Amino acid sequence: MPIDPYILLLLGTVGLAALLPARGTASDVASGASTAAIAFLFFLYGARLSTREALDGLKHWRLHVTVLACTFAVFPLLGLAARGLVPVVLTHPLYQGLLFLTLVPSTIQSSIAFTSMARGNVPAAICAGSFSSLVGIVITPLLAAAVLGGSAGGFSADSLVKIVLQLLVPFVAGQLLRRWIGGFVTRHKKVLGLVDRGSILLVVYTAFSAGMVQGIWSQVSPIRLAGLLAVEAVLLAVMLALTWYGAKALRFDRADRIAIQFAGSKKSLAAGLPMASVLFGAHASLAVLPLMLFHQMQLMVCAVIAKRRAHDAEAAATEVEAPEQVTASAPPSETRTAVGTGTRSG
Repeated sequence: MPIDPYILLLLGTVGLAALLPARGTASDVASGASTAAIAFLFFLYGARLSTREALDGLKHWRLHVTVLACTFAVFPLLGLAARGLVPVVLTHPLYQGLLFLTLVPSTIQSSIAFTSMARGNVPAAICAGSFSSLVGIVITPLLAAAVLGGSAGGFSADSLVKIVLQLLVPFVAGQLLRRWIGGFVTRHKKVLGLVDRGSILLVVYTAFSAGMVQGIWSQVSPIRLAGLLAVEAVLLAVMLALTWYGAKALRFDRADRIAIQFAGSKKSLAAGLPMASVLFGAHASLAVLPLMLFHQMQLMVCAVIAKRRAHDAEAAATEVEAPEQVTASAPPSETRTAVGTGTRSG
């Protein structure tokens, strides 16, 4: 059961924000740095996305439409259905965070890793994750504004300007400059990955500092936290089942079903945290808590499933190879018998 080291860093950042929250001038500096970090993150996302790979992936459009439907239709519908759990199981702020979680695009790296481990369609997983991230830059803020209303800024001109300036403009700039900087980004992938993660830690620190200063965390009790974990476990189980058996009903082969299950049941922490900071502002801390918990849960559960799928694939390959070996050994025996019979007859 893998524990993502990055989750430990995130939890450490939350602890730092709880002990030493940014106040006054420090808060303004952290907020400005967080805004710049978010813009830089989406610039890198644009620079990394290969337009050619995305266009090639369109050939497998049925799979991508299925993943997008799971990510941006089925997930949000389940999130809206969870409204009935307020206030018995979830508080309203925690429910808002859970609902935002269902609107976030799918992850890329872990979906690819688990698809590869389970011997699924890796190129399809790459394209599906890329499409989801690309579409999510536009769809997630619009869905959040539609279903979350005032808690996410609504359709106010200010919120739309923030979305365009902090998310869309940097992403488009990265795509336009990819021709010249794509090679540099690829060569320095590891270093820029550290910059990515450091930027997200800054976003988390800023959000949770604001929550501490405003006393938002006094609203979360251990019982409510346990209730949130239980709801997220059910949500993940439902999506894993729907993506696997739904893909089977749509007559996808095994490799495609694996890609659909891992890409269609997961949510991106890297994309969701910056978006929450833009959409929720000072209330982003509670909004990102469900996403952080769900991220770790999906890693642990999907790792177990991927290993089981790989074991099933090995068992199936062994069963197929055994009859082939028997069949291959039969003709020489038959040939010798036939020749011998012919010789005795002659």
